[in-house]
Amino acid sequence: MGEPKRPEGAGECPGAEEVELLRRWRTVDSGFRRITDLLLADAHDEVGLPPSSLQVVCFLAESPEQAAPMRELSELLGFSTAGITGVVDRLVDAGLVERRPSRTDRRVTFAALTVLGRETAVAAVGVLAEAVRRRVVKPLGGDGFAALEATVGSLGVAGEPLAGCPGPAAH
Repeated sequence: MGEPKRPEGAGECPGAEEVELLRRWRTVDSGFRRITDLLLADAHDEVGLPPSSLQVVCFLAESPEQAAPMRELSELLGFSTAGITGVVDRLVDAGLVERRPSRTDRRVTFAALTVLGRETAVAAVGVLAEAVRRRVVKPLGGDGFAALEATVGSLGVAGEPLAGCPGPAAH
């Protein structure tokens, strides 16, 4: 890593407006991190899977055919390639996930839920949904939660619709 670049015209101290803006952003960022940690801890207590495994199992439950390419898992969940490989290895060892080669591209490997994995995912999704209701929706109210979703979604970082399971109207 080289020397940091000093922008032209940079002063010795940051401006008060910039400091306040970044302080406010840290509040938002740390709040999202804390609530995510709490939600995953709730699910861990009920389902017994560590947070990284819960994230993978829940994502696969929402995915078409309850399977996803390893690269997609890594990218969407923010895990390194080695990190997602380790998580999937542990899930394979636990009988929750299996690796499948792509039918169309031999370079691609899918992680797919097993029957036990689907059962575990249904339980995990239910526990996480209840934790979201209790820890997020209830304090914010339905309208507040919808506003939060719309606001964050407007930033272009919202996830794609669930494609692996039928929606509420289909049940």
